[in-house]
Amino acid sequence: MHPIETRDLTLEPQTAAHAEEMFAVLSDPAIYEYENKAPQSIEWLRARFARLESRRSADGHEQWLNWVIRLRSAQLIGYVQATVSPDGRAAIAYELSSAYWGRGLAFQAAQAMLTELAEHYQVRSFRAVLKRRNLRSVRLLERLGFSAASEEQRARHTIESDELLMHRESNSPTDISL
Repeated sequence: MHPIETRDLTLEPQTAAHAEEMFAVLSDPAIYEYENKAPQSIEWLRARFARLESRRSADGHEQWLNWVIRLRSAQLIGYVQATVSPDGRAAIAYELSSAYWGRGLAFQAAQAMLTELAEHYQVRSFRAVLKRRNLRSVRLLERLGFSAASEEQRARHTIESDELLMHRESNSPTDISL
């Protein structure tokens, strides 16, 4: 993994050293309106980030790719992440401090990650699972070229009744760039 530069952001490979700064970002209660919960402590987050530094699942089958999002001003504002399977599929996720919503930064960070995954990890199929009520994320994913999964695609994944599975397919890395 390497840093990814965009017009306004740098995506840095996440390490345990990011835990303290990210704890502040991930303590924003607004980002938990639909799911998950804030980390228990800086120590807990540091240990989690340290485990993720292997960049592999316990069985070695999947790549776990995590980047923190840093503004040019040097402030961390969130993360993007992907679980990459050997068959060219990736599940993606992202989180951004609510202070930065509505500025196009989540789009910029997610787009940069999708391009990186296509160009350097040969990912051609992307998916994201989110709460149906999370219209902000639905709109972001639609802007990124995702659409609601078909019944057949949903049948291959375990999702809750209040969740939505969105997907994006591409044939080449150039399909990823918008």
